[in-house]
Amino acid sequence: MPLISVNKVSKSYHSRLLLDHVSFSIERGDKVALIGNNGTGKSTLFKMIQGKVAPDEGEILHHGTAIAGYLTQNMEELEMGGSLLSNEELQHIEDQMREAEYRLANADAAESQSLLRTYEQLTSRFESLGGYDYEPRMKAALAGLGLTGIDFSRDVNSFSGGEKMRICLARLIVSRPDILLLDEPTNHLDTDALEWLEGFIRSYGGAVLLISHDRYFIDRTVTKVLELENSTITAYRGNYTDYKEQKAHFLEEQRRLVASLEKELVRQEGVTQTMLSHRNISGYHAREKVVEKLSDRLSQERSKLSGGPLRMSFKLMPEERSGDPDKKLLEARHLGKTFPDGKVLFQDVSFEIKASDKVFLVGPNGCGKTTLLSLLLGKIDDFDGDVLVSGSSRIGYMGQFVPFEDETKTILSELMDRSELSETASRNLLARFGFRDIDVYKQISVLSGGERSRLFLCCLLEEKPELLFLDEPTNHLDIESREVLEDALAEYNGAILAVSHDRYFIEKCQSRILGFFGDHIEMLDKYEFYRRKYRAYFADEEAKKAAALSEQRRAEKIQREQEKKESASSRPPSVNRAQERKEVAKRKERIRYLEKTIAELEEEQKALEASFGKDTSAEDYDRYAKNSETLDAMYTEYMELENS
Repeated sequence: MPLISVNKVSKSYHSRLLLDHVSFSIERGDKVALIGNNGTGKSTLFKMIQGKVAPDEGEILHHGTAIAGYLTQNMEELEMGGSLLSNEELQHIEDQMREAEYRLANADAAESQSLLRTYEQLTSRFESLGGYDYEPRMKAALAGLGLTGIDFSRDVNSFSGGEKMRICLARLIVSRPDILLLDEPTNHLDTDALEWLEGFIRSYGGAVLLISHDRYFIDRTVTKVLELENSTITAYRGNYTDYKEQKAHFLEEQRRLVASLEKELVRQEGVTQTMLSHRNISGYHAREKVVEKLSDRLSQERSKLSGGPLRMSFKLMPEERSGDPDKKLLEARHLGKTFPDGKVLFQDVSFEIKASDKVFLVGPNGCGKTTLLSLLLGKIDDFDGDVLVSGSSRIGYMGQFVPFEDETKTILSELMDRSELSETASRNLLARFGFRDIDVYKQISVLSGGERSRLFLCCLLEEKPELLFLDEPTNHLDIESREVLEDALAEYNGAILAVSHDRYFIEKCQSRILGFFGDHIEMLDKYEFYRRKYRAYFADEEAKKAAALSEQRRAEKIQREQEKKESASSRPPSVNRAQERKEVAKRKERIRYLEKTIAELEEEQKALEASFGKDTSAEDYDRYAKNSETLDAMYTEYMELENS
């Protein structure tokens, strides 16, 4: 039995049809991606499933007692406030449980039975929501999503926007709903957090329906793809790679069908004219109806091709280079950046960018990627070392948000004003970037984020820079726009230095990787080499932190023992030796248990660290993080018991 059924749902906004009799269902255990270009209605459909928007036609059914948890991509819609580890629903149930306990203590026999049933229902609900282990699971989820070393007593509103989104995601996944509805869950996550979330979704016992433009993420998490296109839903088996293959096969078959219908339409029109010329009026009118039906079907089948992948050629952009592909365009010598508070962001960084290089800066959030890019662009002058740039090289830059001086210009006029191309040549070039027919007369002010980025890159590449700097160029773009940009950059003949978290984009375009390892940066040949080395680095850093923490606690223990000895002489003898012996025995028993469990967990951590490599699963890293959390708690308790 499905958890959710969407039956013949239709929805229009301002006379624009978003959904046209859409139907599908989500079964328990399904992992499904909903894909489609921006503005097609994906988020609207999510809100309809959530019950916040009503369909114009059709119905959405939540079967049985299925509970859906929803993550929106809009910060304004997020329910914030409270401490990191708080949960309003659990707190409310716990308050009811305390009230029931109080009433039970003072109830008579007749009232006790009813109160007991109420108490059992409350405790059952509290347990089903994970109330008894909510706090450690929340800490593990926050750590997995990259929020480590934080003050858990802080109010959520004191965190940044990206941190709030991760906190909401953590709250959602630890609440364990029957179905997770995730709208762009990969926004604001670095690669470590992405890999943790991928592992969580794969192992999640409930169903997951997600919207994402991260193709690598979709590949790693789902077993079904729903494509929203032309107001309808088409289902594909498998992940994103499987979807691409099936879609390509469908489009190939569809083109053959359209060609066959076109040929048949020409034949039928010829037959119709023959009947007219032979004065066969009844046959002529009958054949007219055949032609009309055939024409209608041809239009219908042609419309199914409108959303196919844009086929483009980006060769000779910039012009074909006759120079040395090993020409040095940029050289960084012993670069370092230290903040006024003494924090070292990176140090002693040296590398070269040659004419044929496509280099990507990769690393966790906050490691200094954008700072290094800004430094190389000359936007930061307070740094150590030297940056040498070829004096004859033209440089281009595209950031996360692309500016245009005059938003009232049309797409066509913007390109023509920034180049020496004729109108015909400009239209041909714009078609490669997905702007066809009357689209070229759109004003820049009405363009979507993806369209703006495509136009900016089109104009920028026409200026033929030899070195192109890119800062998260695929952020906020739908899949089609990402693939247009990738095709352009993969065929681009100049050098690229880019910051990106988009793993699909990186693997498609990169020739080398500049990977961040703490304050050290290293050049590597492949992205997978970086991830393998970073995992080993991360495990080593975690081991160092654990050792430092252990040493700190040992020093604190010695200090407390000294203080205990100094105060022992002034403490009066206990008046209840029996109770004291009982407490001592209980404490020693707990200490023995902690020692045994800590030893077992430490052995497991060593085994995990030794196993980290290319094929290590996200579940193993998740277990390593959870073990670290448990060990921290046990170390603290052990020290307190030892010194009490």
